[in-house]
Amino acid sequence: MAEEQTAESPGALGAGQAADLPYQQSALDAARVVARSAALLAVVLGASALSGWIFGIEVLRRVPGGDAAMNANTALGLLALGISLFAVAHRSLTPWMTVVARAAGTLALLIGGFSAVEYATGASLGIDQLLFRDDTAAMASQLPGRVASNTAAALIAGGAAALCASTPRLPAWTSQVPGLAVLTLGMLRLYGFAYAVPELERFGAYKGMALNTGMALVLLGFAAFLARPERGPAGLLMNAGTTGALGRRLFATVLVVPPLLGGLVLAGEDARLFGGRLGTALLVCGHVAVFTTVIFATLVVGRRVELAHARAEWQVRQNELVQAFMDHTPAVVFIKDLDGRFLAVNTTFENILGLSRERVLGRRDRDVLPPGLAHQTRAAELAMLAEGAPTQREELIVLPGGPRDFLTSLFPLKTASGTPYAVCGVTTDITDRVAAQREVRRTNRRFLALLESAPDALLITDGRGVILMANAQVRKLFGRSPADLVGTPVVDLVPAPRRRAHSALLRAYLRQADRKPIVLDRGLYGLRGDGGEFPVEVSVSDLHAEEETQVFLTVRDITERRSVEAERAERYEEHRRIAYTLQHSLMGEPSALPHLPAAHRYLASVKDPGVGGDWFDIIPLDAHRTGVVVGDVMGRGLEAAAVMGQMRAASHALARTDVAPSRLMTGLDAFVADLADQLVTCVYLVVDQSTHEVTVCSAGHLPVIALPPEGPARTLRAPVGVPLGVNDPCGAVVPFRQATGPVPPGSTLALYTDGLVERPGTDIEAQIDTLARTLDSALKGVSADQRSLDQTADLLIKTLLPDPAAHDDDVTLLLIGLPLPKEGDARA
Repeated sequence: MAEEQTAESPGALGAGQAADLPYQQSALDAARVVARSAALLAVVLGASALSGWIFGIEVLRRVPGGDAAMNANTALGLLALGISLFAVAHRSLTPWMTVVARAAGTLALLIGGFSAVEYATGASLGIDQLLFRDDTAAMASQLPGRVASNTAAALIAGGAAALCASTPRLPAWTSQVPGLAVLTLGMLRLYGFAYAVPELERFGAYKGMALNTGMALVLLGFAAFLARPERGPAGLLMNAGTTGALGRRLFATVLVVPPLLGGLVLAGEDARLFGGRLGTALLVCGHVAVFTTVIFATLVVGRRVELAHARAEWQVRQNELVQAFMDHTPAVVFIKDLDGRFLAVNTTFENILGLSRERVLGRRDRDVLPPGLAHQTRAAELAMLAEGAPTQREELIVLPGGPRDFLTSLFPLKTASGTPYAVCGVTTDITDRVAAQREVRRTNRRFLALLESAPDALLITDGRGVILMANAQVRKLFGRSPADLVGTPVVDLVPAPRRRAHSALLRAYLRQADRKPIVLDRGLYGLRGDGGEFPVEVSVSDLHAEEETQVFLTVRDITERRSVEAERAERYEEHRRIAYTLQHSLMGEPSALPHLPAAHRYLASVKDPGVGGDWFDIIPLDAHRTGVVVGDVMGRGLEAAAVMGQMRAASHALARTDVAPSRLMTGLDAFVADLADQLVTCVYLVVDQSTHEVTVCSAGHLPVIALPPEGPARTLRAPVGVPLGVNDPCGAVVPFRQATGPVPPGSTLALYTDGLVERPGTDIEAQIDTLARTLDSALKGVSADQRSLDQTADLLIKTLLPDPAAHDDDVTLLLIGLPLPKEGDARA
């Protein structure tokens, strides 16, 4: 059987084919209506006979003029078969309808099957009078309540047809061929009645079929054959093309003409108008005449087909080209008739919806698309047809793979006379573009919100300095609206005498190869709308995009800051003078001894108001001995300066008592212990010019450097104790020790604090070596007088502090010169 023959022809359709497709669908719908109507009439006949058995109404069990009544099992089987085919013939078979159809078809199949088994085996299965007691048997040879043998065969064929029709994956012919068998069995019963031939009513000697059963079987045969009219033999018959038209004519001729001619011949023979041989001849002649007429009518149609074939071939080639173009287009393309039935779709349409072309063509939107989308699409098409012009619309469509954004273009296809006959749509997936546009809009909104929420005035200019955008803060700052500033040079916001300098700064920034954001607040001024000037701070950055440079300027009024800075500077300078005075008053001036020249330098930390914890002192002990002390209080600021003052006074007082250096350190350690959380480094030495010796005691301080008249500079060997304040007064203490060593006349001693040699990232030992080498090179072969010591002190400060303005600790340097004796010395 030709299962592959379908009612639809996929592909691009021409105007003539577009006109045929609605007719094709209408023919299929009409066939289903006929099938359901026939099944419903069969249900009525079966229900009527069953009602006759229930209520004992004889007229309902048999047709007037019929010699046999429809028994109960037959009525039940026909009723079930009619219900099954009525459900199967529905256009959209739902799951529950499928269950009903299969259950009813199975019941009819079982009734016919069990009855056939009874006939074949001669046994009684107890189903003949299961429902009702049969009192219609007129002959003893008949089997009461048993379904007629030909009826049983019809129920088996009908049940098989219903079950196959309810299974869409089975070929259509599996239900249509059994349906034709049911139709044939019913027609035989009607022919037997019409021609008074009892042999056609039964199989052999078995009981015959009731007349109303034959009518019901004819109806059920038509219902089973037309239940799936789009495929199989019924699809060939219901095809909208020429073959379908010829098939329907021939089928109608076969159904009507032979029975009619046979009836006329029998009527003539019964009226004795002619005998049997003449009647047969007349019957044959009538068949020849009728079929000859049908053949010539078919030839006329065939000739028309031949004449149209050449035109159709060209049209088919054009349609193939159109379909190939549509299939290779990434957009979704479809064509519909004016009633909304799909005439053509492309491959993209199939892929997106997940439906084959065969399941789409000839159907409306509601049969293919989700209900909401189908209604929306149809409304847009009707609006376009009403307007008569192409339209475009964006829409969000929920597909099996998720929601997507589409741009749909709709336009009418018109005949040569300008009458629309179809609607064409081209739908493009613009999800990525819409997402990008949505992100751009969201980014713009965030950017504008950020721009407007900034507390400062923001200006965006191009590479020439023309304002492209400004936020609302410019009105408060400059007294001009943002809209008025767009398109004007940014230098218009600068006082006229300063515009050239401001423009030069902007050009210099843009000329840089590697531009980085900078902040400028020196010498920049803005111009208010009333002509007033005010100092500003400007943050400058740039963005290079799409061959265009944009400059971002953040402008802030710093008038108040300048006022505060001026006030702070004045206050700081006053504090600095006070602290400097305090520092020098606490430190005092060392004694100037004519027999012991000295040079000193003190630099305060730049991070503090000119005060710190360094001190030094030169204390005359007697005519030949002099005490020298240098100390450093840990920390900075006024607190360190206050401790320093106390330490200087204490060390000076103890030294005047002419105690040994170790005893002096022990006393200072006890003094520091009384101060909370203080640490002090200190070195004290006694220079004895009569013996040319130096006694040294160090409390965690840096070594003293000695430069003898002969030889390189070196550090004095001396034990180094712990810093003052480390020892616990109530516990064990680390004693301070002193050492005495010779120092020849003409030597120079250098004492200093860590601020001179300690730097982040440098080795302090290397810095001390640098100090020693510099001292050696400056004073080698030079008399250690006051002038040379001052010059050497300046050189040491310059060498070890290349940037004095950046040091973060106070610095003390003390140089002591031991002069040569006045007579008999080689250096003198």
